[in-house]
Amino acid sequence: MRLAAICFEGELRTGLVAGEDVLVLAAAAPSPDDVVRGGAEAREAVRAAARGASRHPVESLDLLAPLRRFNRDVLCTGWNYWDHFDESKGKREGQDPEERPTHPTFFTKGPDTVIGPRDDIAWDPGLSAKWDYEAEVALVIGRDGRSIPEERALDHVAGYLVANDVSQRDLQRAHGGQWLKGKSIDRTMPLGPWLTTADEVPDPHDLTITLDLNGQRLQQASTRQTAFSFACLIAELSRGMTLRAGDVLLTGTPSGIGNAREPQIFLTEGDLLVTRVEGLGELRNRVARYPLT
Repeated sequence: MRLAAICFEGELRTGLVAGEDVLVLAAAAPSPDDVVRGGAEAREAVRAAARGASRHPVESLDLLAPLRRFNRDVLCTGWNYWDHFDESKGKREGQDPEERPTHPTFFTKGPDTVIGPRDDIAWDPGLSAKWDYEAEVALVIGRDGRSIPEERALDHVAGYLVANDVSQRDLQRAHGGQWLKGKSIDRTMPLGPWLTTADEVPDPHDLTITLDLNGQRLQQASTRQTAFSFACLIAELSRGMTLRAGDVLLTGTPSGIGNAREPQIFLTEGDLLVTRVEGLGELRNRVARYPLT
């Protein structure tokens, strides 16, 4: 199923996406967060609530970020497409690793970054001069586990979403080479447009990711190109570290980022970003001036 969070008649509601329409469920129905943590019982409650629910065109509804209850920071993966790793060589301002990593690179970003699939991306030129885009697949854990074997890792996934890990490259470089600060600015990470449960995604390692900026295609790749599979990411991250139902993991961006281009492309007020993942939907976000400092 595809589960949306909606502001409907002044209330937070769950929507069950059916093609171009959405069944708007009663206020008591489980939220996408509830389904992530509640498993089969919560999914059955959604199906029951869908019987007799009102149907509305998806474009007429106010879609919110599907996940709104976070256990911790959003977990993230860096350098998970070798073409992206290679395109930035010599452009990391002295922070280049000597060799390709032999294990996944992880970092986190604060949950206050998360916005909805149609919300404006906050932009404050007084905070940063280098706002960049990164189209990604996000997965959400649906079952607790520690030291999860790679061959069983995808069994712990509740579903998938589209994300854009908007980053501030100058802040990213300015704090000792770690990425937390340059990835954690409030109201900058679109997530959605809904949660697609894992049973709707036959092969998460065969999805096409695209990013269009003002109508120009700047990123296009397949998840087949990842350096480390989604299953490997879960196995490596969970070694000695418990992953909890509701944890969100971004799986990396492919090549085409603005910082690596010649000339460089950075986001500015009024820009329109359209981030798509095959089978998971699209985000459509405008960059808008917002005071952050």
